[in-house]
Amino acid sequence: MNREQMIGQLESFNGEWDICIIGGGATGLGTAVDAASRGYKTILLEQYDFAKGTSSRSTKLVHGGVRYLQQGNIKLVLEALHERGNLMKNAPHLVKNQSFIVPNYKWWEGPYYGFGLKLYDWMAGRLGLGSSQLLSREETLAMAPTLDGEGLRGGVIYHDGQFDDARLALHLAWTAADHGAAVLNYFPVRSFAKVADAIKGVQAQDVLSGKKYEIKAKAIINATGVFTDMVLSLDNPDHETIISPSQGVHIVLDKKFLPGKAAIMVPHTDDGRVLFAVPWHGKIIIGTTDTPITIRNEDTLREPKPLQEEIDFILHQIGKYLSQDPTYKDIRSVFAGLRPLVKSDSKKTAELSRDHLISVSSSGLITITGGKWTTYRKMAEDVVDSAIRNAGLTSRECITSSLSIHGAKEQTDFENPMYYYGTDSRFIDFIIKEDPSTGIHIHDRLPYTKAEIIWAAREEMCMTVEDALSRRTRSLLLDANAAIESAPLVAETIAKELKKEGDWVRNQVEDFRLLAKNYLVSPNGLEAVMVN
Repeated sequence: MNREQMIGQLESFNGEWDICIIGGGATGLGTAVDAASRGYKTILLEQYDFAKGTSSRSTKLVHGGVRYLQQGNIKLVLEALHERGNLMKNAPHLVKNQSFIVPNYKWWEGPYYGFGLKLYDWMAGRLGLGSSQLLSREETLAMAPTLDGEGLRGGVIYHDGQFDDARLALHLAWTAADHGAAVLNYFPVRSFAKVADAIKGVQAQDVLSGKKYEIKAKAIINATGVFTDMVLSLDNPDHETIISPSQGVHIVLDKKFLPGKAAIMVPHTDDGRVLFAVPWHGKIIIGTTDTPITIRNEDTLREPKPLQEEIDFILHQIGKYLSQDPTYKDIRSVFAGLRPLVKSDSKKTAELSRDHLISVSSSGLITITGGKWTTYRKMAEDVVDSAIRNAGLTSRECITSSLSIHGAKEQTDFENPMYYYGTDSRFIDFIIKEDPSTGIHIHDRLPYTKAEIIWAAREEMCMTVEDALSRRTRSLLLDANAAIESAPLVAETIAKELKKEGDWVRNQVEDFRLLAKNYLVSPNGLEAVMVN
């Protein structure tokens, strides 16, 4: 998957695309896979990098949603559990079975959560990942020895899915490309081309070269998540806003805080949400918060910033359940993401709809928003069906419920740090075999090699240091300081592959250092962060 080849595909096609998708997150990429695999001439345009926004900042869970079961949203849970099963089957190199423990400190919690999770099992049916069970106090501490033992009565264990969100997004881009789609990052849509108030195409620009393009298409799909209203404004400046964004923050700690393989689920925090502590790439991710956010400018959407009160909230809540309370000095990275929640009359963002919404404007622009990572495939199927109807395309059956994602392989060793490459891992092995020096790690606290950066630049449309350290690898999320320290080596490696000259390396390193400040905390909190 090479960006120059993708641009060549765009420039060599002089006709009208069947479907043009705006947005390269989970929904947009899933839509590209669906449309291309049905045989439609498909192009996707992403203004930044694939999964730059919400889709790389999740809790890393493929789940039905225990919280939605508590809220009584049975339809969403059933759909999500079904899609969880599809994703486990279609991307076995990216999604794995993760056990979760719900610790019980009150007499009624065991039977209450035990019954609810048995219902969760029943709803999953044959796509279930394992039966939930009640655990004794001793069994709970054996699986999660760092839980606070004082007053602990026992626990409930259940199973859900876990994944690497940015890597799945990238493999969806690969899958769409494998089926003939053109997928382009750093390619924002600047305006719509209209005939008699009907959208017939888009004007887009390659921001890396500055070249502008007019792209004609029968159906235009707005799948831009938290940027939905900005794209709607390009169509109609007076449109009614439909997104009420909510910010979710996660902190990343060393594995010592939860050394076993099981994750922890806290079913009820002070704000009524659930809280997860999940093992991930040798670290522990803890989150998430739910903070209503006012969008002041595009920077708020592009790079949301955690608030100190959000970090304080997470540390306080998880501290109730661990024998050792984590503090600011223990945080290796903190990241924030915005949920594209669909507006309603609710006053609390935790109660806004996670169901997806499809709307069609008078100009013919098709918009899909809402939903969550787990249900991306169903969202894509629904919006492509809508495009077929509204654009008069020849109807073709959706095949993605059984379509393997790029790189899929049946047997995956999740202990291998390169497991998420799937069948592509052999190409990275070949790079190291050709030049053993590329087998060095980019940093002694990170699990990634120089060969992975080379592969990202050659075949994964990695165009910047941020692309490499935030999404092609997850360095920035795992250890922000280590990511900053590795930036010069990464920049030089990418520059060599992409034939960049002049001040490119220096500028990239500086840009990354400034961005990475948003992921750092000091022992005294956010305000004291300094980058040398």
